[in-house]
Amino acid sequence: MLSAAVLVAALAASNAVHAQVAPTAEEGERYTGLHAAAWRGDAVAIGKARGAKAMLEARDGNGRTPLHVATFARRRDAVKALIAAGADTGALDADRYDAVTIAAVADDEETLRLLLAMGASAKLVTSRYDGTALIAAAHLGHDGVVRQLIAAGAPLDHVNNLHWTAVIEAIVLGDGGARHQATLRALLDAGADVRLTDRNGRTPLELARARGYTAMVTMLESVSTRSR
Repeated sequence: MLSAAVLVAALAASNAVHAQVAPTAEEGERYTGLHAAAWRGDAVAIGKARGAKAMLEARDGNGRTPLHVATFARRRDAVKALIAAGADTGALDADRYDAVTIAAVADDEETLRLLLAMGASAKLVTSRYDGTALIAAAHLGHDGVVRQLIAAGAPLDHVNNLHWTAVIEAIVLGDGGARHQATLRALLDAGADVRLTDRNGRTPLELARARGYTAMVTMLESVSTRSR
């Protein structure tokens, strides 16, 4: 049985992902300027703002730039136009999310691929939990996103302020199912450190065993054996 402390921490980490606040349809209708263009996917209007830094980095009521809005809305032509015009791909909104993490949480592989191809970083520390896009994606079992982020150089062993890594989150916040298994496999194949523990000193293998995640246990045992 999980301790109360672990359950509280799990709830906190789950809330970290849901702390992302996408624009509502009502907000979208009220947008003006580049926020409106980003919401609509109007790449032509965005192109006219090339080099206009103040416009490109303008913030809405939740600290979202036009690039954040375009990413939330999956307006890829707008994303491309904004970055080409000089938008800051590393800008954080009021909840401390960048465009890469927004796409990662949304399991939006196509927008993520575009962002990374245009120079956005997979290495930023984001969210109130000092995590990364990789940790957020591992938490949710977004295995395709995880593989993209790993290929883009995301830090495999970053420890957030809950003292969890991507490997640990794939286990303690996952359901042990196929996508979380694929996520763990991608992390292990990339060389993620399975010796890093949670703040109570438990290894990923111990955590997987405690949850009865047999397939994950087998993967972790194989890695542990090779590392001896």
